[in-house]
Amino acid sequence: MTTHAPRVFSGMQPTGNLTLGNYLGALRNFVALQDDEAFERLYCVVDLHAITVAQDPATLSRTTREVAAAYIASGLDPKRSILFNQSRVTAHAELGWIFTCVARMGWLNRMTQFKEKAGKNRENASVGLFSYPTLMAADILAYRATHVPVGEDQKQHLELTRDIAAKFNNDFQVPDFFPQPEPLIQKETARIMSLRNGANKMSKSDPSDMSRINLTDDADLIAQKIRKAKTDPEPLPSEAEGLEGRPEALNLVGIFAALSGVSVADVLAEHGGQGFGAFKPALADLTVERIAPIGEEMRRLMETPDEIDAILADGAERAGALARPVLREVYETLGLNGGGTA
Repeated sequence: MTTHAPRVFSGMQPTGNLTLGNYLGALRNFVALQDDEAFERLYCVVDLHAITVAQDPATLSRTTREVAAAYIASGLDPKRSILFNQSRVTAHAELGWIFTCVARMGWLNRMTQFKEKAGKNRENASVGLFSYPTLMAADILAYRATHVPVGEDQKQHLELTRDIAAKFNNDFQVPDFFPQPEPLIQKETARIMSLRNGANKMSKSDPSDMSRINLTDDADLIAQKIRKAKTDPEPLPSEAEGLEGRPEALNLVGIFAALSGVSVADVLAEHGGQGFGAFKPALADLTVERIAPIGEEMRRLMETPDEIDAILADGAERAGALARPVLREVYETLGLNGGGTA
């Protein structure tokens, strides 16, 4: 029985305008994994996934670099982890097609994200939008990754990856050829909501820029957005139960807790009884301290695109060296002679 080396794979789409929510929910966790030497780590800008919907080519190229810059500016070390963009490693697309032939229509029909993204216009949605979970499976299994950091919205796709791996292993009688990747549950982070409406998730697609903290915002703009964030007239409670029914207060306290690395209870123990006139400046200072340096480094990197491209090219070479032997074995297993060498 094969023992697969512990390996983490995760990716982010190059959609631009990464927010505080992206940092706290994903990027910060990726950086923290660098201290766990038990895992080999691959982090990808999944630009092939982006083209499941219409993209302007120049914008896609820029946002791919921007997400790579966000990885680096957040603290990801390209020498300690492998950082690359998906389209540079052809194994993703090749294995994605093979998995499209392994996966069953019924499995994909159950994917709730396609229904949400296609909406009422599903007949005009691209085939790629429907089948992209098979490409996601290829992203993971091309490296025989054993662990995948996922959010709630991706757990169903990871289950599909496990199903595809099991079916391939069973159909071709190659037990444990592919691992059963496990979700990597990160330290719980508060769900970051809109600064204008505590009932909605902070989103890069919200028409109001004041609803979010962008990672590229400078210190003055970050502080302004915190000052203008929607609140209620009541002071902060001394216990978490007092935040029930107060979504905006809960959101701001949750952001403070997440950025400072303490619990909501700890924040309220210190700030309970204060009005927002006192709490917002403390939150603004903390947010500027943690986020403004990321934006500064992102802007520096975006002014030197050759530096980003060199990092991505080096990462792709290292990633390809891991994926090519796996792909060759897949082709041999399928009886496709001479394939899997690109």
